[in-house]
Amino acid sequence: MPETWIIGINPVEGALANDPSRVREVLIEQGAHNPRLHALNDEARRLGVRVHARPRASLDQLAGEVRHQGVIARYETPPPLSEHDLPALIERAGNDALFLALDGVTDPHNLGACLRSAAAANISAVIVPKDRAVGITPVVRRASAGAVDRVPFVAVTNLVRALRQLKDSGVWLTGLAGDASTSIHDIDLKGAAALVLGGEGEGMRRLTREACDHVACIPMPGAGSGNGVESLNVSVAAGIALFEAVRQRSSK
Repeated sequence: MPETWIIGINPVEGALANDPSRVREVLIEQGAHNPRLHALNDEARRLGVRVHARPRASLDQLAGEVRHQGVIARYETPPPLSEHDLPALIERAGNDALFLALDGVTDPHNLGACLRSAAAANISAVIVPKDRAVGITPVVRRASAGAVDRVPFVAVTNLVRALRQLKDSGVWLTGLAGDASTSIHDIDLKGAAALVLGGEGEGMRRLTREACDHVACIPMPGAGSGNGVESLNVSVAAGIALFEAVRQRSSK
């Protein structure tokens, strides 16, 4: 099975909390005095995971440019989910299904933040294209604060085809675009739904947009007022849209 290094306190905590059977070993900085590292050491040993003390230089070498905070874990990555797994995910979620589709997000910090919002919203799955988009990397894991281990992450060969698969299963698709005339607050997100957002810069591609049942915007009173704010970061927009869906569903 393929393996990767999980880097940083929150990502390692998340792996131990959500998928400890795949954590092969934990490396902790020798002589570190951080109480959270001591807690990680104790928890890993309680779970039967091997723990080794390593010099800081060794962790620096393994982590590369990612800040490790004194801990790294060797992790057996689970088999990736694909479009073939969507029917089971849709069936499991039923009428409460809420998916997030990201059309070409390339910044790992943005993807990590989207996953963090998705986990908080108890989303059914995050769907991304395999190509021209970032996958699960150490930076994504760190930015997600452990959410990457709690949210089904589906990488598909053809995003439009996957969206049509959702649509054929009764999931309504709402894309977000700054030029749309309908507010996200006026879209009914109470049933089985998917929110579709484009990547940084270009937004949704044409075919992705055409696959959506609705296209909506997030109202921004400050846009066009000369303050330099014309659009929202994709992770911020995803958080707003997801929690609009959560708000509507809580008032059913």
